[in-house]
Amino acid sequence: MSRIGNNPIPVPSGVTVSIENNVLTVKGKLGELSQAYEHVEVTFEENELRVARPSDSKLHRTMHGLYRSLVNNMVKGVSEGFTKELELVGVGYRASNQGQKLDLSLGFSHNIVLNVAPEVSLETISEKGKNPIIKLVSHDKQLVGQVAAKIRSFRKPEPYKGKGVKFVGEQLRRKAGKSA
Repeated sequence: MSRIGNNPIPVPSGVTVSIENNVLTVKGKLGELSQAYEHVEVTFEENELRVARPSDSKLHRTMHGLYRSLVNNMVKGVSEGFTKELELVGVGYRASNQGQKLDLSLGFSHNIVLNVAPEVSLETISEKGKNPIIKLVSHDKQLVGQVAAKIRSFRKPEPYKGKGVKFVGEQLRRKAGKSA
């Protein structure tokens, strides 16, 4: 029995939902998202979305919770949005942006320039005495996570001093160095 899949998804006011030919489209103040689905039935009534499965086969059980989570993220994304913040830890590590171009200085011989998707709004925060922060905001949770993972992959935090690109609030597993 899927605990997640059985929960109804409340649709806030200002969000419109349409279901046509196994494609769910959600529109809100922050944007529009659509998702094709199969192996489940999605119904919309009384400002609630429900995801049901036709049988108890293993495939239907797995898709039940998956599509419920995807639909919930769509509704939350177009109404509230998603935010990811990355922190650059290290001497001389800097980040700046001009529009959708992110310029990263991560200790390599050259700067890394990344073109960020137009659906993701980008902001860099640099305060004296604090680590630079990259803030990513979008209505698409998957896209925000993908862009954040791409930025983090340029210089992952190392376990000895913690230098690198890490998520704000991420707990790193630290190792002791060589004992003298």
